[in-house]
Amino acid sequence: MSTHVQVALARKTLSAWGMGIFGAAASAPLVVLAGGIVATYASTQVTSVPLVFLLVGGVVALLLVGYTAMSRQVPHAAAYYAILAQGLGRSWGVAGGVVALVAYNAIQISLYGLLGATLASLIGGNWWAWAGAALVLVAVFGVRAVALSTALLTAVLAGSLVIVALFGASAVADPAAGTLSWEGFSPAGLGVSGIGGAVALCLAALMGVDAPASFAEESRDEGAITRAVFAGVLFLTVVYAGVAWAMGVAVGPDQVAAVAADPNGGLPFSVLEQRLGGLMTPLAQMMLIFAIVTSLLAFHSVAARYAFAMAREGVLPAALARSGSGTRVSAPVGGSLLQTGIAVAVVGVFAVLRADPMATLFTWLSTLGALGLLCLLVSASVAAMASRTRLLAGAGVLTSVIAPLFGVVFGVVVLAAMVVNVGSLLGAASGSLSPYLLPVIIAAAGLGGGLWAVALRRMRPETYEGISRGRPDTHAVPDDVGVTF
Repeated sequence: MSTHVQVALARKTLSAWGMGIFGAAASAPLVVLAGGIVATYASTQVTSVPLVFLLVGGVVALLLVGYTAMSRQVPHAAAYYAILAQGLGRSWGVAGGVVALVAYNAIQISLYGLLGATLASLIGGNWWAWAGAALVLVAVFGVRAVALSTALLTAVLAGSLVIVALFGASAVADPAAGTLSWEGFSPAGLGVSGIGGAVALCLAALMGVDAPASFAEESRDEGAITRAVFAGVLFLTVVYAGVAWAMGVAVGPDQVAAVAADPNGGLPFSVLEQRLGGLMTPLAQMMLIFAIVTSLLAFHSVAARYAFAMAREGVLPAALARSGSGTRVSAPVGGSLLQTGIAVAVVGVFAVLRADPMATLFTWLSTLGALGLLCLLVSASVAAMASRTRLLAGAGVLTSVIAPLFGVVFGVVVLAAMVVNVGSLLGAASGSLSPYLLPVIIAAAGLGGGLWAVALRRMRPETYEGISRGRPDTHAVPDDVGVTF
């Protein structure tokens, strides 16, 4: 007897635009400007950060070729789980699914530390109280119709992009020393010791662009995933390279690293205030808070869909495969409640231990998540090449072999750079072995998932045989026609 639970998410609800919003909101351009780019300049002393963004964006795009090609053939809410299962084998699929759950949860929960610390510094109070308030808000939206979340994400993303655009335009209109400098795109700036860290941080900034594939079941057409993913990575790469260049232009390419590292430098808000007036700082800070919250919601939505889809196939407890109705319009309620519970537990532990929300919760968990997602992107490209004569038999050699192969090669280089520089990324003491716990956690998650798959094959062979094939019959589940985006 099949152990698949015949429940579904809201079919034909999201367009390519709607799915792309989740990817862009997860990456959060204003958060990258205010945190990621400033931190990259400050911690690495690399002046060619704009060029690094272009190069890393190219690598991510190569990795996404195989990922999106497989997603078209294996549309599934737990994208990596299904891609690896059908490309490399069921055990690999479960291993990938567990790694994805760890990675998405890690990134999402890390943002509670960032949000709490930011609000505590701006307004006061305990960071964990602010994190708790955001957690309640995300939990409420997580069990409601996806179109409601999409509308919120769209509004906040639009406001964030206005702030980002104002920063870039004001910097370029009034450059340091009165002249535009293109030094940020000079290859000569790559030959410094901090380049590995810069590559890792730029890669982390782009995490989230893969999110649209998890909304495959809710997509309104088959090609929407590919359009959403590639439009997202192209747009975000150009925006991040552009504003990183604008930051160097605003304060001078020779000074940008020092100003970024100065706690009193105030980047990027100081640039907005000096050029556009004092009201810009509180406005930009308010939008930053909203952007962090919507990034939380975007990653929450992806993690919830992974748990829901894997539970629907019996790989996780069936209770997690519960979906909503009415105002919840087939939301992944079970997966959402699980993600909320995990977040409550982790934030609670960090609060009880009085851990620094930025130095520990945000930095460590966001790095863990980025490592895990890069491993999954590389694995998806390997799965695409392994499927070139089966699932991708009709695809061209560029899609099934060449792009995935180059993606794997360059992806492994970026992964190596992250692992080698993991200590500096975490701010650990020289010689400390504790940062290497992160790759160990990723490996342990994959191993645990693989062992669980082996156990399923022996104890519940019907569940094992159905891994990655538990999507509901499209004729048995009616389309949602009440809420679309």
